[in-house]
Amino acid sequence: MIRKLLVANRGEIARRVFATCRALGVETVAVHSDADAAEPFVGEADQAVRLPGSTPTETYLRVDKILDAARRSGADAVHPGYGFLAENAEFAAAVTDAGLTWVGPPAKVIAAMGDKLAAKAMLAEAGVPMLPSWTDTDGISDFPVLVKASAGGGGRGMRIVRDAAGLAEAVASARREAAAAFGDGTVFIERYVERGRHVEVQIFGDAHGRVVALGDRECSIQRRHQKIVEEAPAVVPEQVRTALHEAAVAAGRAVDYLGAGTVEFLLAPGGEFFFLEMNTRLQVEHPVTELCTGLDLVGLQLLVAEGEPLPATLPVSTGHAIEVRLCAEDAGAGWRPATGTLHRFTVPAVAAEFGGLTRPGLRLDSGVVAGSVVGVHYDSMLAKLIAWGRTRAEATRLLSTALARAELHGVTTNRDLLVRVLRSSAFAAVEIDTGFLDRHAEVFTALLPTSRLPLAALAAALAAAAQRRATAPVLAGLPSGWRNVPAVPQTTRFAVTGGDEIEVRYRLDRTGRLAEWSSTSAASDSPDGPEAPEPGVEPGVALVVATPERVVLDVDGVRCAYRVHRVGSAVFVDGPEGAASLAELPRLPLPTAEVAAGSLLAPLPGAVTRVHVQVGQRVTAGEPLLTLEAMKLEHPVLAPTDGVVAELPVPAGGQVQTGAVLAVIDSSPAPGDLEPPNPEEDPR
Repeated sequence: MIRKLLVANRGEIARRVFATCRALGVETVAVHSDADAAEPFVGEADQAVRLPGSTPTETYLRVDKILDAARRSGADAVHPGYGFLAENAEFAAAVTDAGLTWVGPPAKVIAAMGDKLAAKAMLAEAGVPMLPSWTDTDGISDFPVLVKASAGGGGRGMRIVRDAAGLAEAVASARREAAAAFGDGTVFIERYVERGRHVEVQIFGDAHGRVVALGDRECSIQRRHQKIVEEAPAVVPEQVRTALHEAAVAAGRAVDYLGAGTVEFLLAPGGEFFFLEMNTRLQVEHPVTELCTGLDLVGLQLLVAEGEPLPATLPVSTGHAIEVRLCAEDAGAGWRPATGTLHRFTVPAVAAEFGGLTRPGLRLDSGVVAGSVVGVHYDSMLAKLIAWGRTRAEATRLLSTALARAELHGVTTNRDLLVRVLRSSAFAAVEIDTGFLDRHAEVFTALLPTSRLPLAALAAALAAAAQRRATAPVLAGLPSGWRNVPAVPQTTRFAVTGGDEIEVRYRLDRTGRLAEWSSTSAASDSPDGPEAPEPGVEPGVALVVATPERVVLDVDGVRCAYRVHRVGSAVFVDGPEGAASLAELPRLPLPTAEVAAGSLLAPLPGAVTRVHVQVGQRVTAGEPLLTLEAMKLEHPVLAPTDGVVAELPVPAGGQVQTGAVLAVIDSSPAPGDLEPPNPEEDPR
């Protein structure tokens, strides 16, 4: 029997495993980096052991430190979570060699499936259908192809290549990213299937030779080859489902599988499917299977690790479950990972966390809470929100509504994208495949229409006025800004996403009603600043009530309630149509230092891994200047215009913070580019 379990991972999956342990009476041990010392998973464990350092290579990937933590805490078992060490055969062997119970497949199985090339060859002999693949670029003439990392998953190291010209660079880039993520830069190439769907089967094996399929999942909606929406069961014909389950079980039996695993397939438009990989761990998307089957997959992992057989009778899948991965990402910066402090993290109508949902509703599996700091060292996923309904349509509506109403303040996320996907007609019609986002640009539109941003800014300004009035030492009962003789309206300026500004002007009468208001927008970098708004009133808007945290406006006869949350100068407004993040600008701004014209600034903290150009070199627009690595992903920095590289202040290997100057491009014409004077023209 497992008495005390150490989880060799962090964040959401650590909290998920701890939840099952509490229900089963198993004591828990967390390990944490310095960056994670204040995170929720650390406080929820019975014991916690510090791993000095902050980066994964200093902490969570150090086998010696993990084993030392198990020894010091008295743990008798180790659960690897997913990612990091979950598919590291050397770690699994080290755990068992130390006399501890390993909650996962044996090291030999992990090693066999971890080498994707060897796994493909082994399972092909077991009759599992395969795509053609290559280990080098010689002789590849059938495009498109997909470059993949042999030692990992999660989209790391994946590159789609559509012609021979881009193959060499794609392979080199994939090798670098795979080496950074998994410590192994080996890649291979396989045929890319257009309009293919990513369908996977959850398998489980016990020490008594039994391997079963516990359902299937649709994971086709992906960005950068990483899943963002998953659902169970997959919407496929029953004969295809049966064949998928049979192939997955055959793959498990071929390697004497033990514990939780996932066999992933690529489903072609005609119904033919091919093996992609076997993940020898619990998957991020396992909650959708748990909700449809009523099983606790972590509980089953512990049961099997203790040598017990799987239950003789397993439940039949019921209803439909959909999961979205809520990630810290900035749409305005090319979907780069975002950092910051979560000032508020609230999702309405959540019925359960990390399991325990026994009827249709919402489940939240989150690695963060209000106050959590999202840094640069780890994956950008914040939480998973999962809806379980009697039908797919019911689950979709429940999930999209809760997600749209969530209050996510302080860190930009992919929430609006997820809601747009769920509410799209293509998703409703199950017209999905791995290229879904490439074909549906409309889902990248923010929920809050640009035309409604002035109303959100007005609500923010009125809430600020209410706050000032509520804290005023005298005259607190009078409307803010009221005068016997109407004069200049109150003016508030806000910075908004994209570098623009919006200015709101308003005046209240002696009864506190909105007498007039107007707004204007302008780019914040305009040399003349925002243009003055046209005088007058924007009709159709009346103030119903304004408090520091809630403003209700009557807009053309429809009441709209806005929730306002202020943190310093940052103002977060959640309204009926979407959310806005604003920053109130000072009325009398202090002068600030200017950066040189043509400066390219770091969009987020990270490390410069490669510099592709030299000072003095002429470059063209779109040419790579350097590569910035953050949150385990490479981010190319491209020349915004033609010009000459004037400065490269950060060398390869240098660390930078957000806003640091990475390069300066002088876009002034070269002497040879100037047109020579026309001798026939009058010099006067």
